[in-house]
Formats: sequence, structure tokens, C-alpha cells
Amino acid sequence: MPPANGPAASAANQDANQVRIPDDALIILPVRNIVLFPGVVAPITVGRPKSIAAAQQALRDQRPIGILLQRNPDTDDPTADDLYRVCTIANIVRYVTAPDDTHHVICQGVRRARILDFLPGTPFMVARFLQIPEPAGTSPEIEARFLNLQRQAIEAVQLLPQAPPELLAAFQSTTSPGALADLATSYMDIKPQDKQEVLETVDLSKRMERVSAHLAERLEVLRITNEIGQKTKAAFDERQREAILREQMATIRRQLGEGDSKTAEVAELTEAIAKAKMPPEAENQARNELRRYERMPEAAAEAGMVRSYLDWLIELPWALPEEKPIDIAEARRILDEDHFGLEKIKTRIIEYLAVRKLAPHGKAPILCFVGPPGVGKTSLGQSIARAMSRPFVRVSLGGVHDEAEIRGHRRTYIGALPGNIIQGIKKAGARNCIMMLDEIDKMGRGIQGDPSAAMLEVLDPEQNATFRDNYLGVPFDLSRVVFIATANMLDTIPGPLLDRMEIISLAGYTEEEKLEIAKRYLVRRQVEANGLKADQAEIDPDALRQIIKGYTREAGVRWLEREIGRALRYAAVQIAEGSTQKVSITPKDLTAILGAPRFEGEIALRTSIPGVATGLAWTPVGGDILFIEATRVPGRGGLILTGQLGDVMRESVQAALTLVKSRAPQLGIDPSLFEKSDIHVHVPAGATPKDGPSAGVAMFTALVSLLTNRTVRNDTAMTGEISLRGLVLPVGGIKEKVVAAAAAGLTRVMLPARNRRDFDDIPKSARDKLEFIWLEQVDEAIANALSETTQPAAAAE
Repeated sequence: MPPANGPAASAANQDANQVRIPDDALIILPVRNIVLFPGVVAPITVGRPKSIAAAQQALRDQRPIGILLQRNPDTDDPTADDLYRVCTIANIVRYVTAPDDTHHVICQGVRRARILDFLPGTPFMVARFLQIPEPAGTSPEIEARFLNLQRQAIEAVQLLPQAPPELLAAFQSTTSPGALADLATSYMDIKPQDKQEVLETVDLSKRMERVSAHLAERLEVLRITNEIGQKTKAAFDERQREAILREQMATIRRQLGEGDSKTAEVAELTEAIAKAKMPPEAENQARNELRRYERMPEAAAEAGMVRSYLDWLIELPWALPEEKPIDIAEARRILDEDHFGLEKIKTRIIEYLAVRKLAPHGKAPILCFVGPPGVGKTSLGQSIARAMSRPFVRVSLGGVHDEAEIRGHRRTYIGALPGNIIQGIKKAGARNCIMMLDEIDKMGRGIQGDPSAAMLEVLDPEQNATFRDNYLGVPFDLSRVVFIATANMLDTIPGPLLDRMEIISLAGYTEEEKLEIAKRYLVRRQVEANGLKADQAEIDPDALRQIIKGYTREAGVRWLEREIGRALRYAAVQIAEGSTQKVSITPKDLTAILGAPRFEGEIALRTSIPGVATGLAWTPVGGDILFIEATRVPGRGGLILTGQLGDVMRESVQAALTLVKSRAPQLGIDPSLFEKSDIHVHVPAGATPKDGPSAGVAMFTALVSLLTNRTVRNDTAMTGEISLRGLVLPVGGIKEKVVAAAAAGLTRVMLPARNRRDFDDIPKSARDKLEFIWLEQVDEAIANALSETTQPAAAAE
């Protein structure tokens, strides 16, 4: 007998040699997923030290062993409560120790036994038991059940693929009903718990009924499996037959000297259709068109259209490629590498990717990046594609005004093609690509239809799984495409289309952010674009800051990159001429290279006279400061508005004037001034349209300053809408406005108190430069903005 391996098994063997097992006790071998039946020979792998010791002790003493199933297979050290109470007494036929130190016993079941109690103090499980005799006798019912069970067992063996003939012979030769039921259960693919129920069923009639029910269920599964296999084989045989016939036809044509170019072409298309892995509807359509094409003469006008259609069907990526798991840490690294700043945007993208990783088949939202030009909307989509390891394709929707650009043209037209969506997927070569729908806010509408209405199906997760392009005429699944849209503004996007997207706003960059972007990305990119090397040209950081302030005014960095390119082209000329080996561009060189600065600081435009207040404005290219100028002339109480003001801004001035009139006594204003004077409010930069309610506080302050002859502090800017009750209401664009104030050299900003929620969005560099005053009432604006001293009265009075 081979010795047991390992210290645990050795200790168990020593304990076994010291303990005497009573003659009327049975060594128990707990097993996890095996139920041994009387009359059945089966191998059992033993791995636990106690089980190895039990098997070796039984073999050493030439004793039978009890094979007993444990209730939970995950229990490594079962106790008496973890085991069933009916086992099979078995003889160990052979004990084998494999080369990999695993132990196996081959056991032959003898009879059933019921465990009475377990004996304590033994190194392995030993129990007193009661043998359960096999019921004898027969009856018509038992004989009928026996014949039915035998028929079922034989049919099941015949349906099994590659079943050994010995098994069929065993079922045919068995004459004992109990032995037949045990043998059938032993080889049946059912749960160990169900087999244990059969083992515990002593009554022959009930036992065969239970086995017959299990066998009937397995038979049904085997019949269905066999039927599926037969159909698959028949379909394969039919294709094989068709291929053989085509080959014979080609051989006959070659023997007759007939050309077979069309036949070879059709054969290639047939093979390509089979490899394209189309869904059944698309494959049937392709094969029908192929049969039409095969019957057409090569000179037929329609043959080219059909061939083009087949090429489109074949070349589309119908099958879903294997998707690589998303690495969140790598995605974060890619976003930080490709983009500076945009922390909230990056956080939302990481959340999006995390959800896609945890629920790859879920319905992810359609992201829409909204922001001014040049802030990195398209490059964010490319970074997402890199992070997800998927191909990226861009579909430009700017100026699209024909529905067929989205859904495709019908094949009845000459030169018909699929829509931009299908064309983009073919270009990407994968059905799970990242598709950037660029400039979705610039789609138009014409007599050919409304493309934004066609986009509703494309961007609806409930519908795009069966998107039907007019050219293809069959459904194409877009549900695995990751759509990302970009827009400059939301006003032109229809409501239903906007409702299908999650809006992520990208504000303009601050001066510090532009400087970092220029140093990290733009300079290096333009150095390479202009044929220079990193050691041949450099731009001083102060020169970059001067370019940002004096030569560009934008929310993004495209204009800035062009100006950097101009400066580096100057360096390229110097190096190409051989006049120098390295060019370093400093602020004093910029005037000679780029000309005089195009933009002046707004500080130079301030004046310290009553009636002028500094406001803050939001524009599509970022924030800006504007001046509200008010003056009065002799008149009859009229209000004159100039500066190309919109309707909302005009109403804001009227509301401010009404509020001033209602509070004239409190403000120390003579009410008669309103009757004797006309008030003129002007906002400079008259060629630029202006609108919105956010200049209300500045309007009110300018009017009070004018009528009280108190100047507004020249270091303070303000924004906020006002009501006739004197409340200061919240406005938008706080980040951009505050950044513009800091860039203009101001030191104080007055904001609506209800905009405190936007404080965290303001860059730290801007927050550190400014003092923030939060306004609840317009009285607080007057108290903080106007100087204490009164200027001499204007001569116009």
C-alpha cells in the first residue's frame, strides 16, 4: 500500500494505528459531489488528510467503507451534521497514488446502509450503521415500471453521442428492478442531491417512479439537442452539396471553353457573404441580391448598382469584435496627458467609463460636449476612444439639411449611398466604435426633410438597435456604438433631440490655463509642424503670456496656436537662412514678429466720473468687461438707449430707472430731476449686439452714480439681474465673468448671493486676485460700489 503524503496524513495514520475500530462499526469516507450506488464501480478522488487516512485504514484492515455525501460541497472539514444519513457500503477494489501525489480509490458499491451514530475519539469518521436490505418480490406494477424504465434508459443511451456499447449492454441485461434504477441514476446527469434522494428511497415502486421522472426530463433535453444537431448537419450538407455542384458546373464550363469570370466573381461574393457574419435578415437579402446579380448580363445597367450594394453589405462590420476591458487608471492618465485643466469634465468622463466597464451591455447616456470653439471638445472624444481601445470616427453634421445624409438614399436613385452614420461605421471598421457627431447644433432643415428628426432614432437607445438605413434596407444594430456629440450652443438644438443627450459644458480657458496649454502642447506641436527641433527654437513664458493678452481674445486656444505658429515660422526663416543656430523669442521681439498688439487692456478705458459703472458680460468666446455709461441732458423725463441693446437689456435699463425713481428719497435724489432731464444710457462697442438681464446691477449703479454725483470705484466690476423690489437675482457665466475681471486688473467683484454655488468653479488663480462681495439687495451694491465723496454738479443741470 502506498504511504500517504504530507505531515497531516502521516499524523492521521499514526493515530489510526493506535485506535481500534469496533467490528460492528463502519469507516466513513465523506464525498462532495459523488453518490455511489450498490452494484456500481466508480473512482473517487480523496484529498483531505482524514479521508486519505480512512481509505488506507480500510484497505489495511480489509474492511468495507461507507461512501457518504456531504450536504454542502464547500465544507472542507464536515461534521456529523454536515452529512446525510444514508450511505453505500463499498469495497475498495484498488488504491492508486498518481505521480502528482493525488490519491484515488476505486470502489464497488455493495448495499445501502443507514447511519445510526458516529463514534467519538477517532482520527477519521467512524459510525455505527444499519444495513438496508434490497426489497424482494415482484408485482405487475413493478414489472411494468421496470420495462418502462429499461426502455427509457436504452433510448437515452442511443441518443448520447459516442456512448460506449457496454453501457447499452448493461441496461439490456439487467433483470433486477432495483439494480436498473440504481444503474440508471448513477449515469444520469442530475444533481447529487437528487441522486441522494434516489439512494434514500428504499421502496422499489417509488424509486423507479422517481428515476423515471428524472430520466424523462433528460430524454426531452437529449431529443431537442439531437434535433438541433440534425438540422445543423442538414444545413451543412446542403451547403456542401451546393459547393460541389458549383465546382462541377465550373469544371464543365472550363471544358466547354466558356469564360468563368462571372462564376468566379459570384463564388467570391458567396464566400464573402458567408464570412461577413450578417444577421439572418441581412444575409437573406444579400443572397437574394446575389442570385439576381448572377442572372444579370454583365452589360446590364443595374448590375453595377447591385454589385455596389453587395459590396456595402459585405464590407460593413456586422459582427461585434472582442472588447478589451477598460482600464480606469490608464484612462485617467490618457485624459491628463491629452488635456490640461477641465477637472470636472475629466471626472464625468471617468464616471462614464467606470459605468461602461461595470455594465458593458447597459444603455449608456449620449454625451454632448457644449462649449466655445477651440476648447478641446473633439480631442476629448479622441481621448475617450484611446481609453476604451476602440476606433474613432468623426461625422461632421455642420450644414447638413437633408434627411438622406443621415438615413441614406434609396437605391432607386443613381449614385445612391448610405447615410453618414453607416458610412462612418464602415470607415471605423467596427460596430462598437466611438462616433463623434461634430457640430450637432448646426444642422439645418430644408425641403428634403429634417435631419435632426432622423437623429432621434440614431441617439435613442430604445430604437437604434434596429436602425434602418434607406440604402441598406435591412436593420443595422447601433446599440454598441458610443455616440459623443459636440455643439457650440444649445439654442438651435431641437428639444426632443436635446432630451436624448447628457449635456457637459466646457467653459473657456483662463489666462493661466492657456499659458500651461501653450507650454505643454502648443509650442511643441508647432515646433514639429514647422520643421524645427526642440533645441532650435523656444518661446519665453513671458512672451507666451504677452501673446495671450495682446494678440488673442478667445475662449479656446486655436488662435493662440496660430500666433505661436507665426512666431516659430519667423524662427524657421532665421535658421533656414543660416543666420543663427537657435532662436529664443522674448516679449520685446513680438512687435517685430507679430506686429503691434491688437487688444488693449480695459483698464485704460476707465474713467472716474459719475454715471460710469463696470459690468461683466458672457460671450461665446469667454467673459468680458463692459462699461455702462449714463448721462443726463435737459429734457422732459425721457430715456434714450444706445449701443445696439437687445429687448431684454432695454427692459433691464427701464427696470433699473423705475427702481431708482421709487427709491429717490432714500438715495438723496431730487425727484424733480426726472421731470427736467432726459437720461441717456449707452453701452460702448456699439457694433456688437448685446442682450440679457445680467447688467441690471451695473445699470442701477450707473444711474444712482449719475443722479447723486458719486463716482463708482474704478477697481470694482459687478453683475446680476435686479427686480423691482430691489432684489439681486442670480445669473449665468460666473466663471467666465470673474476670470475676465481678474484679467482686466480689477480687484473687487460684486456678484449675486445666490451665485455662491458657482464659487468653486472659479479658478483659484482668479479667486486669489479678487475680493468677492455677495449681494442680496441693490442697496448693498450702492454701499460697496459708490465713493463717499460727491463730485461737483454737472453743467447740464
